[in-house]
Amino acid sequence: MKKIVKRLLSEEKRDLLITKKEAVGRNFSVLFLRIFSSTKWLASIYYLFNTEFRREQHSVLKGRLIHLKDLQSKELNFYLLRRNIHRIEKGLLMKERKKVFAVRFINETVDCFLAAINNPGFINHPQKQWAQDVLVDYFEKTSSHPLRDEAYEKFKPYIEVAVENDLKSVPYVRNSKRFNFDKKDLLELAKHRRSVRWFTEEKVEKDVLDAAIEIASLSPTACNRQPYRFMIYQEADLVKKLAKMPMGTAGFDDNLTTLVAVIGDLSAYPFERDRHLIYIDSSLAAMSFIYGLEVQGVSSCVLNWPDVKKKEQQIKSFLKLNDEERVIMLIAVGYPDYTQKVAYSQKKPLNAVREII
Repeated sequence: MKKIVKRLLSEEKRDLLITKKEAVGRNFSVLFLRIFSSTKWLASIYYLFNTEFRREQHSVLKGRLIHLKDLQSKELNFYLLRRNIHRIEKGLLMKERKKVFAVRFINETVDCFLAAINNPGFINHPQKQWAQDVLVDYFEKTSSHPLRDEAYEKFKPYIEVAVENDLKSVPYVRNSKRFNFDKKDLLELAKHRRSVRWFTEEKVEKDVLDAAIEIASLSPTACNRQPYRFMIYQEADLVKKLAKMPMGTAGFDDNLTTLVAVIGDLSAYPFERDRHLIYIDSSLAAMSFIYGLEVQGVSSCVLNWPDVKKKEQQIKSFLKLNDEERVIMLIAVGYPDYTQKVAYSQKKPLNAVREII
């Protein structure tokens, strides 16, 4: 039918027809959604038939299952260990620290640490020293409690602390260091950063990307889980295929030489309430990554990822992702072609984004 219409009508008439069709569709949608959004019960009925959220639901459940199975079987779960060690850190840094705290999860934390000790990849991992130091500090500074003492007996044989008890990875008092740049410099960097769509043929070096990712990894995340990873593509054929998957790349996708896929991992969480944290935490890291590139003379363009079934299946297959993993965004990266233009993109004024209560 579309082919017949295309033959019969001029491009101008087709545009008018499509515009009218979209207007009718919007009017119908407003009427339809007004009814089903009127109560939570009707909204639930609506999403029994609308399948848009089913992929997310499946990913959330798969992530929960993996997380809780590891906990049940006392297997190594890096996300759980990171979360619980950070929870203990917060207890240790309180002004009025309790004599005993964290008793409800100290045993699962020690069990997770012991599982990590038996993992070859954890032996020289920086997380080992951090977890160990915090646990040693915890047991030194807390009072007796049946659950705390039970955990201590399991942990005691693995204490490897220097004679001087130099715990380097525990809460500490920061110095009042001043930096040789100020808010004006940071504002200037933010103003200079633009979404660049035209790059030179020069590929971004690995050490430049690594430096930016190291900066990104220092971004805050909920309970320090860091539920993301950066997948870097620079091989020409793979970049060409990947560049056509997100929407909005038409006209400049052939110009891209480096693509970074930011991937969120839902197995970091045991509860549905945390399902949005992969997007929040990954976005915080992505912005730091972008600034880390910019200060090295490398530009970028965030390619928003659409939650469309066909595209989701396509990219998950291409990236070889597990069910519990979701694409957060793609970022085009490269050395900017300064002979080409960028969008002005006027931002909202301060008063439009700030509200003083």
